[in-house]
Amino acid sequence: MQKLDVLAVLFLVPLGMVEAGARQPCSPKFLGQNAMVCVCNATYCDTVEPLSLPEVGNFVKYTTSKEGQRLERSEGQIGNASSGTSGGIFYTYDPSVQHQYVKGFGGSLTDSAAINVLRLSYGAQNHLLRSYFSDEGIEYNLLRWPIGCSDFSTRPYSYGDRCVDDFELKCFELAPEDTKLRIPLLHRIMAHAERPLSLVGSPWTSPGWLRVNNKLEGKSRIKGKPGDRYHKTWARYFIRFLDEYAKNNITFWAVSAQNEPRTLLWLFYKDFPVNIFSPQHQRDFIIKDLGPALAASCHPDVHLIILDDQRSHLPNWANQVIGNSSAATFVSGIGVHWYVDFLVPAGPTLDVTHRLYPNFFLLYTEACNGFLYWDVKVALGSWERGTYYSRNILSNLNHFVTGWIDWNLALDMEGGPCWIDNFVDSPIIVNPLKDEFYKQPMFYHLGHFSKFIPEGSVRVALTSPCLFDSCQLKALAFLRPDGTAVVVVLNDWFVDISFTILDHQVGYIKDRARAHSIQTYLWRRHL
Repeated sequence: MQKLDVLAVLFLVPLGMVEAGARQPCSPKFLGQNAMVCVCNATYCDTVEPLSLPEVGNFVKYTTSKEGQRLERSEGQIGNASSGTSGGIFYTYDPSVQHQYVKGFGGSLTDSAAINVLRLSYGAQNHLLRSYFSDEGIEYNLLRWPIGCSDFSTRPYSYGDRCVDDFELKCFELAPEDTKLRIPLLHRIMAHAERPLSLVGSPWTSPGWLRVNNKLEGKSRIKGKPGDRYHKTWARYFIRFLDEYAKNNITFWAVSAQNEPRTLLWLFYKDFPVNIFSPQHQRDFIIKDLGPALAASCHPDVHLIILDDQRSHLPNWANQVIGNSSAATFVSGIGVHWYVDFLVPAGPTLDVTHRLYPNFFLLYTEACNGFLYWDVKVALGSWERGTYYSRNILSNLNHFVTGWIDWNLALDMEGGPCWIDNFVDSPIIVNPLKDEFYKQPMFYHLGHFSKFIPEGSVRVALTSPCLFDSCQLKALAFLRPDGTAVVVVLNDWFVDISFTILDHQVGYIKDRARAHSIQTYLWRRHL
């Protein structure tokens, strides 16, 4: 950041002299070599101006870099096609070749995230919410929502704990975590958001009396078998949840049948709350119980997502569930988590699944850094963790994924609270003792996608002599619903790399990606 920008942060902002609608720069805090966060509090937070595009023949670029740039805007001129090309990697942008439509990007409002937001003063809370959801932030449009407790709660609970063997769910009631924390925050988020929000609900555990272990916590199957009163009650539980939220003017775009139904990765957390399903068990539960219950309810348009677990289960899980025509009639998509991506290549899992089931969307529904047992939980300011995010998003969207949802919106300095002590990292870390929060590089890497690739955009061809996984740069192209071209370019190398993008309709973009940087380019293709 330039010295003038820092002076503006320190002196002009308190006097109210920042121009309305103008970009407010990052207030940096350095935490070691190449580790930096942007500090926000009740009176100041960096912003990104609402997107505006130059005239045809010019492009706009947003840059985030290890050196310290954070979604910084610049403009350039598109060269005439007759002017020739430059050295470096050559790309051709071809919107005539179209792949999957984009649903969007977002994060998860867990109990822990809500607690951390509400530990801040009201002004700081608003800055945090606007940073994620407003047009001066990164404009999330997806929000994942645990149905009942998750591991990122302060206690295990469900909505059916007051009574035992309550098969009519007469004692069903939302928890204080819903009514006092998350629902009020969601209404505030909706007031800040310019884009329509799509909510994805996911259950971790059912009431203990429905489970073989008779407890909320731990790994356990639902009692009995699909079609019996235990499974039908569990299906009705989904409907009651949707009903109660509808009373609060909240509707869901989708629900998943179960969060991490195999959860084999987390065996060392013995209390991790999960209803265990095999793919065959989930298939039969959908056919006999959950699918018909949703179809007959007041929420027949809510999409049903299967798996909601690691992509290592694909394509087998899809073959077992939506390979069955009876189950397939109730299902819309497949939820995927990122935790074993480093062990399982995308092509043999995602590409094969898409080819087999092209009418069912693939959606990444959970990701975070710091999840491995030996990891540093909160690596404040880590550039590498931001790169892990953008590299993963680029790779997965290149293999037909339609959207990407981060895990907790905000955590504390330890990476919690979390009642089973599996602390992790988050794009925003809250420090309530100072009434401030820290935007990490992860936040800005996510913003290079979420802000500029809205719902309804389509991935288009971006061809080059090198294949995506072998190229020095990682890049993908999109066409927005308004006809704007978008290309995201990640350089995770230690040297600058020159490249050219050819759009036959408008000309050449010649640029250089700085070492350890991510850029988003946008340009108009017609008046």
